[in-house]
Amino acid sequence: METSLYLPVKKFLQAAGYEVKGEIGHCDLVGLSDADSPVVVICELKKTFNLDLILQAVDRASISDEVWIAARVSARGKGRESDKRYRDLCRRLGIGMLGVSDLGDVSVIVSSVSPMPRTNPKRKTRLVREHRTRRGDPTAGGGSKAPIMTAYRQQALICADALKHGPLRPRDIKALAPDAGKIMLSNVYGWFERMGKGVYQLTETGHQAIIRWPLVRDAAE
Repeated sequence: METSLYLPVKKFLQAAGYEVKGEIGHCDLVGLSDADSPVVVICELKKTFNLDLILQAVDRASISDEVWIAARVSARGKGRESDKRYRDLCRRLGIGMLGVSDLGDVSVIVSSVSPMPRTNPKRKTRLVREHRTRRGDPTAGGGSKAPIMTAYRQQALICADALKHGPLRPRDIKALAPDAGKIMLSNVYGWFERMGKGVYQLTETGHQAIIRWPLVRDAAE
């Protein structure tokens, strides 16, 4: 699974000074530098190096300052990482290559450069905002089937957890979830039921949600 590559690559980028989280804006891994206007690094993960991985990286280049691809290196040395044409293509596109061994060691096969200008600042801004508002790093990058624990879902779970003992108004929860009013009014997940003017209670679906995703005040880094 691609998720098995996540922790080794995350530790590699953390050692380079980035705060790293998984599954931000459909990117397997996003790292931000510690600055008001952060450097954005994106890495896409696959079990093996292939063309699809490069195509993903090309798309991510428009919203990042630095883009990498990472995959498990072949124990026999016969993977694409050994193909000079594949490495040269990455160099020409400014895409870095990281190889992950079976022991979890990460090596730089091709260094990342940024010859392509950013062309979508709005997407980049959304990426940075989601990274900064998400609590901790609850979702390992590289997964595709499980629901992603976005910052929005985290706030919705805080609202649901607060309502488990009885009805409340959004203002009663706002200190924990700043967007409580919008979240309960829009009721995207079907967790909330309006009882009267500005008063909400938890639905059965909401009770099931807080059982499925127990509220963690400080998500694992």
